[in-house]
Amino acid sequence: MTDETSPTPSSQSETGIFPPPLPHPPRSSVGAGIRTWFLTGLVIAGPLAVTAWIVWWFVNTIDGWVKKVVPVSWWPDSYLPVAVPGVGVIMAFIGLTLLGFLAANLAGRTLLRLGERILDGMPVVRGIYKSVKQIFETVFSQSGTGFRKVGLVEYPTKGMWSVVFISTPPSQIIAKSLPENGADYISVFLPCTPNPTTGFYFYLPARDVIEVPLSPDEAAKLIMSAGLIQPVGQAKLAALAQKGREKAALEGTSGPTSNVA
Repeated sequence: MTDETSPTPSSQSETGIFPPPLPHPPRSSVGAGIRTWFLTGLVIAGPLAVTAWIVWWFVNTIDGWVKKVVPVSWWPDSYLPVAVPGVGVIMAFIGLTLLGFLAANLAGRTLLRLGERILDGMPVVRGIYKSVKQIFETVFSQSGTGFRKVGLVEYPTKGMWSVVFISTPPSQIIAKSLPENGADYISVFLPCTPNPTTGFYFYLPARDVIEVPLSPDEAAKLIMSAGLIQPVGQAKLAALAQKGREKAALEGTSGPTSNVA
Protein backbone atom coordinates (compact mmCIF):
# COMPACT_ATOMS: atom_id res chain seq x y z
CA MET A 1 0.00 0.00 0.00
CA THR A 2 1.56 3.16 -1.15
CA ASP A 3 1.73 6.37 0.77
CA GLU A 4 -0.43 8.93 -0.98
CA THR A 5 1.52 11.71 0.69
CA SER A 6 4.80 10.69 -0.95
CA PRO A 7 5.87 13.29 -3.45
CA THR A 8 5.62 12.43 -7.14
CA PRO A 9 8.39 13.38 -9.58
CA SER A 10 6.37 16.33 -10.78
CA SER A 11 5.76 17.59 -7.29
CA GLN A 12 9.41 17.03 -6.38
CA SER A 13 10.58 19.15 -9.28
CA GLU A 14 8.14 21.83 -8.29
CA THR A 15 9.37 21.87 -4.68
CA GLY A 16 12.97 22.11 -5.81
CA ILE A 17 14.14 18.63 -4.80
CA PHE A 18 15.00 17.72 -8.41
CA PRO A 19 16.66 20.34 -10.66
CA PRO A 20 14.72 21.48 -13.72
CA PRO A 21 15.72 19.88 -17.06
CA LEU A 22 18.50 21.73 -18.88
CA PRO A 23 17.60 23.26 -22.28
CA HIS A 24 19.18 21.77 -25.39
CA PRO A 25 21.98 23.84 -26.90
CA PRO A 26 20.83 25.79 -29.96
CA ARG A 27 22.91 23.83 -32.46
CA SER A 28 20.70 24.66 -35.41
CA SER A 29 20.88 28.40 -34.77
CA VAL A 30 24.68 28.30 -34.47
CA GLY A 31 24.98 26.34 -37.70
CA ALA A 32 22.63 28.72 -39.50
CA GLY A 33 24.60 31.71 -38.23
CA ILE A 34 27.91 30.23 -39.41
CA ARG A 35 26.39 29.50 -42.82
CA THR A 36 25.00 33.03 -43.08
CA TRP A 37 28.34 34.57 -42.10
CA PHE A 38 30.21 32.40 -44.59
CA LEU A 39 27.87 33.30 -47.45
CA THR A 40 28.08 36.97 -46.52
CA GLY A 41 31.87 36.84 -46.55
CA LEU A 42 31.80 35.00 -49.88
CA VAL A 43 29.51 37.61 -51.42
CA ILE A 44 31.84 40.38 -50.22
CA ALA A 45 35.18 38.76 -51.08
CA GLY A 46 34.13 36.99 -54.30
CA PRO A 47 33.56 40.06 -56.51
CA LEU A 48 36.66 41.75 -55.10
CA ALA A 49 38.82 38.70 -55.85
CA VAL A 50 37.46 38.27 -59.38
CA THR A 51 37.85 42.00 -60.12
CA ALA A 52 41.41 42.02 -58.79
CA TRP A 53 42.28 38.93 -60.85
CA ILE A 54 40.88 40.46 -64.06
CA VAL A 55 42.69 43.77 -63.48
CA TRP A 56 45.94 41.95 -62.67
CA TRP A 57 45.63 39.80 -65.81
CA PHE A 58 44.91 42.85 -67.97
CA VAL A 59 47.85 44.83 -66.57
CA ASN A 60 50.28 41.92 -66.98
CA THR A 61 49.07 41.28 -70.53
CA ILE A 62 49.53 44.90 -71.60
CA ASP A 63 52.92 45.07 -69.87
CA GLY A 64 54.02 41.95 -71.72
CA TRP A 65 52.99 43.41 -75.08
CA VAL A 66 54.64 46.76 -74.47
CA LYS A 67 57.90 45.21 -73.23
CA LYS A 68 58.39 43.65 -76.66
CA VAL A 69 58.27 47.11 -78.31
CA VAL A 70 59.74 49.58 -75.81
CA PRO A 71 63.51 49.45 -75.14
CA VAL A 72 64.60 47.87 -71.89
CA SER A 73 66.33 51.06 -70.74
CA TRP A 74 62.95 52.81 -70.54
CA TRP A 75 61.55 50.40 -67.96
CA PRO A 76 61.88 51.13 -64.22
CA ASP A 77 62.48 47.43 -63.64
CA SER A 78 66.02 47.91 -64.96
CA TYR A 79 66.84 50.34 -62.12
CA LEU A 80 64.64 49.13 -59.25
CA PRO A 81 65.02 45.90 -57.24
CA VAL A 82 61.30 45.07 -57.67
CA ALA A 83 59.04 44.98 -60.69
CA VAL A 84 56.56 47.84 -61.04
CA PRO A 85 53.26 46.68 -62.57
CA GLY A 86 51.21 49.00 -64.74
CA VAL A 87 54.06 50.82 -66.48
CA GLY A 88 53.15 49.20 -69.78
CA VAL A 89 49.55 50.35 -69.43
CA ILE A 90 50.69 53.94 -68.89
CA MET A 91 53.04 53.75 -71.86
CA ALA A 92 50.31 52.26 -74.06
CA PHE A 93 47.88 55.02 -73.04
CA ILE A 94 50.41 57.74 -73.79
CA GLY A 95 51.38 56.13 -77.09
CA LEU A 96 47.79 55.74 -78.31
CA THR A 97 46.97 59.31 -77.29
CA LEU A 98 49.98 60.65 -79.23
CA LEU A 99 49.04 58.48 -82.21
CA GLY A 100 45.54 59.93 -82.24
CA PHE A 101 46.93 63.45 -81.93
CA LEU A 102 49.27 62.91 -84.88
CA ALA A 103 46.52 61.30 -86.97
CA ALA A 104 44.37 64.42 -86.49
CA ASN A 105 47.01 66.57 -88.21
CA LEU A 106 47.55 66.87 -91.94
CA ALA A 107 50.85 65.03 -91.85
CA GLY A 108 49.38 62.22 -89.81
CA ARG A 109 46.41 61.80 -92.15
CA THR A 110 48.80 61.69 -95.10
CA LEU A 111 50.88 58.95 -93.51
CA LEU A 112 47.71 57.08 -92.56
CA ARG A 113 46.41 57.13 -96.12
CA LEU A 114 49.82 56.00 -97.37
CA GLY A 115 49.82 53.07 -94.96
CA GLU A 116 46.29 52.07 -95.98
CA ARG A 117 47.31 52.12 -99.65
CA ILE A 118 50.14 49.75 -98.84
CA LEU A 119 47.74 47.44 -97.02
CA ASP A 120 45.32 47.56 -99.97
CA GLY A 121 47.99 45.92 -102.10
CA MET A 122 48.08 42.83 -99.86
CA PRO A 123 45.28 40.41 -100.80
CA VAL A 124 44.73 38.66 -97.46
CA VAL A 125 45.77 41.45 -95.11
CA ARG A 126 43.52 43.93 -96.92
CA GLY A 127 40.29 42.09 -96.07
CA ILE A 128 41.27 41.49 -92.45
CA TYR A 129 42.30 45.11 -91.91
CA LYS A 130 39.14 46.58 -93.43
CA SER A 131 36.86 44.27 -91.44
CA VAL A 132 38.61 44.94 -88.13
CA LYS A 133 38.75 48.67 -88.83
CA GLN A 134 35.03 48.81 -89.54
CA ILE A 135 34.25 46.94 -86.31
CA PHE A 136 36.43 49.30 -84.25
CA GLU A 137 34.92 52.37 -85.89
CA THR A 138 31.40 51.08 -85.19
CA VAL A 139 32.03 50.06 -81.58
CA PHE A 140 34.11 53.06 -80.49
CA SER A 141 32.36 55.71 -82.55
CA GLN A 142 31.02 58.54 -80.40
CA SER A 143 28.31 59.50 -82.89
CA GLY A 144 27.11 56.05 -83.92
CA THR A 145 23.74 54.63 -82.89
CA GLY A 146 24.57 50.92 -83.00
CA PHE A 147 23.89 48.87 -79.86
CA ARG A 148 22.64 51.89 -77.92
CA LYS A 149 19.03 50.74 -77.75
CA VAL A 150 17.43 47.63 -76.29
CA GLY A 151 14.27 45.94 -77.50
CA LEU A 152 12.09 42.85 -77.28
CA VAL A 153 11.29 40.48 -80.14
CA GLU A 154 8.94 37.50 -80.25
CA TYR A 155 11.48 34.68 -80.38
CA PRO A 156 11.89 31.66 -80.57
CA THR A 157 8.13 31.03 -80.77
CA LYS A 158 4.97 33.06 -80.56
CA GLY A 159 4.31 34.29 -77.05
CA MET A 160 7.98 34.08 -75.98
CA TRP A 161 9.96 37.33 -75.90
CA SER A 162 13.73 37.78 -76.00
CA VAL A 163 15.95 40.77 -75.25
CA VAL A 164 17.83 42.14 -78.28
CA PHE A 165 20.21 44.97 -79.02
CA ILE A 166 18.92 47.23 -81.77
CA SER A 167 21.53 47.93 -84.44
CA THR A 168 21.53 50.00 -87.63
CA PRO A 169 19.06 49.75 -90.54
CA PRO A 170 20.07 47.49 -93.44
CA SER A 171 22.25 48.88 -96.19
CA GLN A 172 20.87 49.56 -99.64
CA ILE A 173 22.30 46.33 -101.05
CA ILE A 174 20.52 44.20 -98.45
CA ALA A 175 17.39 46.36 -98.35
CA LYS A 176 16.72 45.69 -102.05
CA SER A 177 16.49 41.96 -101.35
CA LEU A 178 14.16 42.27 -98.37
CA PRO A 179 10.33 42.23 -98.72
CA GLU A 180 8.78 45.57 -99.55
CA ASN A 181 12.21 46.79 -100.65
CA GLY A 182 13.45 46.81 -97.06
CA ALA A 183 11.14 49.60 -95.94
CA ASP A 184 11.06 50.10 -92.16
CA TYR A 185 13.44 47.21 -91.49
CA ILE A 186 16.04 47.22 -88.74
CA SER A 187 18.77 44.83 -87.68
CA VAL A 188 19.00 43.37 -84.18
CA PHE A 189 21.46 41.21 -82.30
CA LEU A 190 20.02 38.56 -80.01
CA PRO A 191 22.68 37.52 -77.46
CA CYS A 192 22.83 34.16 -75.75
CA THR A 193 22.87 33.45 -72.01
CA PRO A 194 25.20 33.60 -70.13
CA ASN A 195 27.72 34.58 -72.85
CA PRO A 196 26.36 37.67 -74.62
CA THR A 197 29.23 37.71 -77.14
CA THR A 198 27.52 34.91 -79.09
CA GLY A 199 24.05 35.02 -80.53
CA PHE A 200 21.99 35.67 -83.66
CA TYR A 201 21.96 38.66 -85.99
CA PHE A 202 18.95 39.17 -88.23
CA TYR A 203 16.73 41.73 -89.96
CA LEU A 204 13.05 42.18 -89.20
CA PRO A 205 10.36 44.86 -89.57
CA ALA A 206 10.57 47.68 -87.08
CA ARG A 207 6.94 47.12 -86.06
CA ASP A 208 7.93 43.70 -84.65
CA VAL A 209 10.42 45.20 -82.20
CA ILE A 210 9.29 46.68 -78.89
CA GLU A 211 11.84 49.20 -77.65
CA VAL A 212 12.35 49.15 -73.88
CA PRO A 213 13.89 51.96 -71.79
CA LEU A 214 16.97 49.99 -70.71
CA SER A 215 20.62 50.80 -71.24
CA PRO A 216 22.85 48.23 -72.99
CA ASP A 217 24.73 47.70 -69.71
CA GLU A 218 21.54 46.86 -67.83
CA ALA A 219 20.45 44.50 -70.60
CA ALA A 220 23.86 42.79 -70.62
CA LYS A 221 23.67 42.23 -66.84
CA LEU A 222 20.17 40.81 -67.23
CA ILE A 223 21.33 38.38 -69.91
CA MET A 224 24.58 37.30 -68.25
CA SER A 225 22.86 36.66 -64.91
CA ALA A 226 20.00 34.74 -66.57
CA GLY A 227 17.48 37.11 -65.00
CA LEU A 228 18.94 37.07 -61.48
CA ILE A 229 19.98 40.73 -61.71
CA GLN A 230 16.84 42.62 -62.60
CA PRO A 231 17.49 46.19 -63.81
CA VAL A 232 15.50 49.05 -62.41
CA GLY A 233 15.22 50.76 -65.76
CA GLN A 234 14.60 54.35 -66.67
CA ALA A 235 10.87 53.78 -67.05
CA LYS A 236 10.50 52.49 -63.51
CA LEU A 237 12.55 55.36 -62.16
CA ALA A 238 10.44 57.84 -64.10
CA ALA A 239 7.25 56.21 -62.83
CA LEU A 240 8.49 56.36 -59.24
CA ALA A 241 9.49 59.98 -59.66
CA GLN A 242 6.09 60.80 -61.15
CA LYS A 243 4.31 59.10 -58.24
CA GLY A 244 6.47 61.04 -55.79
CA ARG A 245 5.62 64.33 -57.46
CA GLU A 246 1.90 63.51 -57.52
CA LYS A 247 1.97 62.51 -53.85
CA ALA A 248 3.83 65.67 -52.86
CA ALA A 249 1.44 67.82 -54.86
CA LEU A 250 -1.57 66.03 -53.33
CA GLU A 251 -0.26 66.48 -49.79
CA GLY A 252 0.62 70.10 -50.47
CA THR A 253 -2.83 70.93 -51.82
CA SER A 254 -4.87 68.95 -49.29
CA GLY A 255 -3.20 70.38 -46.16
CA PRO A 256 -3.15 74.14 -46.68
CA THR A 257 -6.35 74.21 -48.70
CA SER A 258 -8.39 72.46 -46.02
CA ASN A 259 -7.04 74.80 -43.36
CA VAL A 260 -7.97 77.87 -45.35
CA ALA A 261 -11.45 76.55 -46.00
